[in-house]
Amino acid sequence: MSRRDAGRRTRASRTLRPGASSERKPTPSLGLFHPASLVVILVAFGCVALSTTFVLYETDFWQQLAAGRAIAQLHRVPTTQLWTWPTYGAPDVNSSWGFEALIWPIWEAAGVWGLYAWRWSTALLALGLGWAAARTMGARGLTPLVVVVLGALTYRQRAHIRPESLAGVLFALEIWVLEAWRQRALGAGPTPSTPSPPPRFGGEALGFGVPLVAIALVWANAHLSYFLGLGLLAAHLIESRFAARGGGSAVRARGLLIVAGAALLVSFVNPFGWRALSQPFSFALAERREPIYQSIPELGPLDLATNLRNLLPIVLVGWPVLALWRARRLGFDRVEALLAVGTIAMALTSHRFLGFAMVAATPYLGRDLDAWVRTRRWPRWTARSSSRAVLATSACVLMGLPEWSRPDLPFGIGIRMQEFPVAACDFIAAHGIEGRIFNQFYFGGYLLHRFWPDRGRLPFIDTHQAGTPSLRAAYSRALLDERAWHDLDLRYRFDVVVLRRFPYPGDRLLDFLDADTTFALVFLDDAAALYARREGALRELATTSAYRVLPAGPLATSRLSAAVVEDSSLARRVERELGREAASSPYCATALLRLGNLAAVRGDYARARALLGRALDSDPRAPHVHERLGLIALADGRAREALRELEREYSLYGWFRGYGLRTGQAYRLLGDPGRARARFRAEIARDPGNEEALDSLRALGY
Repeated sequence: MSRRDAGRRTRASRTLRPGASSERKPTPSLGLFHPASLVVILVAFGCVALSTTFVLYETDFWQQLAAGRAIAQLHRVPTTQLWTWPTYGAPDVNSSWGFEALIWPIWEAAGVWGLYAWRWSTALLALGLGWAAARTMGARGLTPLVVVVLGALTYRQRAHIRPESLAGVLFALEIWVLEAWRQRALGAGPTPSTPSPPPRFGGEALGFGVPLVAIALVWANAHLSYFLGLGLLAAHLIESRFAARGGGSAVRARGLLIVAGAALLVSFVNPFGWRALSQPFSFALAERREPIYQSIPELGPLDLATNLRNLLPIVLVGWPVLALWRARRLGFDRVEALLAVGTIAMALTSHRFLGFAMVAATPYLGRDLDAWVRTRRWPRWTARSSSRAVLATSACVLMGLPEWSRPDLPFGIGIRMQEFPVAACDFIAAHGIEGRIFNQFYFGGYLLHRFWPDRGRLPFIDTHQAGTPSLRAAYSRALLDERAWHDLDLRYRFDVVVLRRFPYPGDRLLDFLDADTTFALVFLDDAAALYARREGALRELATTSAYRVLPAGPLATSRLSAAVVEDSSLARRVERELGREAASSPYCATALLRLGNLAAVRGDYARARALLGRALDSDPRAPHVHERLGLIALADGRAREALRELEREYSLYGWFRGYGLRTGQAYRLLGDPGRARARFRAEIARDPGNEEALDSLRALGY
């Protein structure tokens, strides 16, 4: 043994901080089936399930379901473009077909509950396997379970019905298998007291290699992140080259080389061959610079400011710090270092890799934190198993409360259908509308779910942004520039346009369509606006079903809102069309809100409250409704009710203009000038030009 190795062994044997007595033994580990361990396991896994129990809202899974249904009906994996009409029949690469073939029968059999069962099981497996890997590496305390919950608080952002949920399980499984192999190799060599022969090459390579090759095969057919699995194998290969020669380490090094080669080869066994494997590299080298991909937030860099509640900074900083501490005390772990650098760097540059970073962090951070905890001096009462269980379960629950209370990820089981053009598709089906549809890409999946394989109702672009680079570029320009929209329409002559009712920042196409006399707005609700071409096959529909005064775009809507205040005749026409909008869809909170505003302007507060109540029945999270209810209550002199409603709006959407002013007025009505003054000052700090807030503050005195 070298002098350096002897020093490491000596440091590893210490269980207390420097300067403490080295005779005190560490607190013994609890067995896996000890009652205290079982309690913490149940609480930790319950917290993971709780973290992934929020209402589904993302759009991708509709296309995954449509593709899975196509595979089931066609009895093959489509290799040509069947999803969009401009590129129909062109060669296609679908790296996620394996996931889609799995998720469709689950949806068909169990619906929403099936999707949540998938969500819970994949999250529990991905993070639970990380805990198993930490135990394989020697972590026997309760601390790794706390790390599992910590990882789940960030992992939940990626816990959608997507192929990466399956890839996360494969990643965790590969980490566990490789660490089991490494620990076997580290403990297999001869020792001075009990020499044992090295393990046979064939048995070890088969025992660990077969599952690793199987993982590579499944991964290459389930998600384009397959390269992470190959990278993990490469990290262990690098580590094996530095490991001590002889015994298990030498056997493992030879086996890893063979397994890595086999894993690479079987990755080509997919319906698309090398083209599927080239996708992540072509995206990284060229496609990610296209405007359409630049506009997708999850492909952009990580925003740490929005990841404070989930304690992500603790993981991003704590993991490397503990890894360095472990390197000093117990020796440098090259696999951990490579994984930490690689996954954290990818997560920082692209939000999409955040889930994989949490899967990678869970076993190593859990192991390192467990080792660190064992070197600290703790009060004697913490040696009791019940005390340790209480501490662990309390940590699991308390650190999750801020993240679980996020208003944008409300707890519940269901799908937020207000995000999808459900009623617009009902309108299309009821009126027999067919033709060339233009849509934003995030609506493409739902259109496919509703209408595939009807070629007369396929989307222009799908959720995966299918099409040529020039088509994607033209699409992106059309959302931003009116001239580009007209050029695109001239090129394709669209019959129908289906757009999101509330566009994302920078998207001005609703305003362009409102001003385009060749199209008529024929359907409107909270989710979508549907325009039909005034000429051609839809001419009669555009004539009979067009909204005459009601627009969909924010620019024309703002102008109309100002005009109705001065024109009672226009207000009545707007009210009739808002009533039609409210009657045409169950997702009509916006129309009911605007009807409530018109009633409040006339002083009919009873009708306004009734309409706003119906708006909340349609969508409990509808923006501005609680704010309007608060203003009505304030006008009626009901200060406490006003405060409740205004605070509810704030809890859902944060600060809004007038929040400090109106809550200050409510506190003034309640006879609390101190709080009123503080709220007026807060409003002025946010909006220095708010004269009403300044006058209110002067009236109370500075």
